[in-house]
Amino acid sequence: MTSENHTTVKVDTSMVMSPTGSATQGSPVSPSTSKPMPELPDELVQAGWSKCWSKRENRPYWFNRFTNQSLWEMPVLGQHDVIVSEKWVSLFIEVGIPVTPTTPIVPISPITPGAKPWNSTTGTEDKPGQIYWDLDVQTNAVIRERPPANHLPPHPEMELQRAQLTTKLRQHYHELCYQREGIEPPRESFNRWLLERKVLDKGPDPLLPSECDPIISPSMFREVMNDIPIRLSRIKYKEEARKLLFKYAEAAKKMIDSRNATPDSRKVVKWNAEDTMNWLRRDHSASKEDYMDRLDHLRKQCGPHVAAVAKDSVEGICTKIYHISAEYVRRIHQAHQALLKDCNVSEAADVQDRLVYCYPIRLALPSPAQPRVELHFENDIACLRYKGEMVKVNRSYFTKLELLYRYSSIDDPRFEKFLSRVWCLIKRYLVMFGAGVNEGTGLQGALPVPVFEALNKQFGVTFECFASPLNSYFKQFCSAFPDTDGFFGSRGPFLNFSPASGSFEANPPFSEELMDAMVTHFEKLLEKSSEPLSFIIFVPEWRDPLTPALHRMETSAFLRHQMSVPAFEHEYRSGSQHICKKEEMYYKAVHGTVIIFLQNAAGFAKWEPTPERIQELLAAYQVSRRALGSPGPSTAPTTLSPASAGGSGDKDSIHYPTSFKIRKSTK
Repeated sequence: MTSENHTTVKVDTSMVMSPTGSATQGSPVSPSTSKPMPELPDELVQAGWSKCWSKRENRPYWFNRFTNQSLWEMPVLGQHDVIVSEKWVSLFIEVGIPVTPTTPIVPISPITPGAKPWNSTTGTEDKPGQIYWDLDVQTNAVIRERPPANHLPPHPEMELQRAQLTTKLRQHYHELCYQREGIEPPRESFNRWLLERKVLDKGPDPLLPSECDPIISPSMFREVMNDIPIRLSRIKYKEEARKLLFKYAEAAKKMIDSRNATPDSRKVVKWNAEDTMNWLRRDHSASKEDYMDRLDHLRKQCGPHVAAVAKDSVEGICTKIYHISAEYVRRIHQAHQALLKDCNVSEAADVQDRLVYCYPIRLALPSPAQPRVELHFENDIACLRYKGEMVKVNRSYFTKLELLYRYSSIDDPRFEKFLSRVWCLIKRYLVMFGAGVNEGTGLQGALPVPVFEALNKQFGVTFECFASPLNSYFKQFCSAFPDTDGFFGSRGPFLNFSPASGSFEANPPFSEELMDAMVTHFEKLLEKSSEPLSFIIFVPEWRDPLTPALHRMETSAFLRHQMSVPAFEHEYRSGSQHICKKEEMYYKAVHGTVIIFLQNAAGFAKWEPTPERIQELLAAYQVSRRALGSPGPSTAPTTLSPASAGGSGDKDSIHYPTSFKIRKSTK
């Protein structure tokens, strides 16, 4: 549309159409007919919308004075998917929008007049069968309306600085572990430290912690202590077991000699270590099991004394890393504020106490002008470069990000900030994952597509509690980073998200502290709401020792059903699915997975886990006869946390193992 082809007829908003749809005084009249045109709701008028008349097309259209957007159909408030009250139903029906009071309204994607500078990739999706999401599923998650968030808007310059400082922090951690304890940092322990700290952190940075109580991380302390005096690895052969036993005895003796230990501790450790070494010299006919039994005995005898002398040193590592992180956060925040000094806080919209369908998190601060980010394609890989720093994503996932951006972003109709925001998004997750081979991918593993399809069809699931724009199946999800992810559909971190009703899937990163906080949040929500509310949770079956989160869910008053899927008989999608090869997309889980249904009474009545529904879910969850590769990325050390490790599987060939364990409760 252009201004010379259209005459603007401003709508008189002093009078609004009655709930029955009849026109009242002040309704504009079409130039070509005497039939009154319906008025706009106050919400749309306040958002900048007005009704105009097109001379060329001889019909009305809607124009937004704030964004210069124009639509042929009546818009729906893009910032909020509002649950429509009954008085507006007849109005919407009259203008041709099919809607009921209980149906979520999806924001209409605005069409900006004029040529669009962004060259869309829509239509370049992979062939059917290679798409790992369904963005057409509408949400049933209902929340109370909330104000915009006070996070600083993302910018490539700040993301680059955050990446550099986070890399330095990882290096500090590596050096402290080696210098003070003579060990490599436990695999993935830094990543799990980030997750655990963010459960408590009240600081301003979305990634690095700076305001935590306690300062010493239980997760980092536990994992470093588990690797003292040496890291214990999985043993396959007899000779490996013999060498491991000798190394443990030697390391324990060396540590107790070099630290300020009590005489009793020194005596116990040295006697047990020397006794073990003498036994190894004498007995050459022992089996692998004999060596492992002896190692277990040695750990029980020496472990408490070794831990006592290492405690202060390990606490020092945790404290040092935290204080360095807090200093880095201060630097980043100061630099970010300087970058945004000319950017005034936008006026917060009035927030009413009303229920709305969940919508992407919005930022209170407007985004500044974005620098140039270069894009080119190498075969099926989209490459985005800023100041020599390149990030990559598969073409199909790049298209997915574009679609999510169209659905969710409301401040960039011409896609002028799209590439810089994609660069910031991918860079953030790369920094969180770490630079090691397959590092971090287990922390972002996702359920297979058939499982999501079954959850949606059988239990009405439309929302993921722990996902990202890169690995989400639905277009509505919660994720770790509201500042970068909100433009692509994120509803913000789940622990800050409080739905009143809806059906949800939760497959959290396997951090014990995060899972425990998740259960606390579930139970608060279920106790508070009388509307249908359901959570289907997928967590690792860790029973030696039993994790607090699993114990609490198994004894919860809201437990409706529980089942266990055995290790190596099911699979996950890789956390690096946005960049990995097709044959690396799936991997076998090296741990059993517990599936738990937590529902309030209304949720149980609406989405009851009946035997028929459970059977459909299990049928979708089977590992097929597809040839599976080596167990993929393992993200756990001796304590084995995430269900990582993988391969792939054919979902068309289904068999039913007899080892499923099912327990039902209808409390």
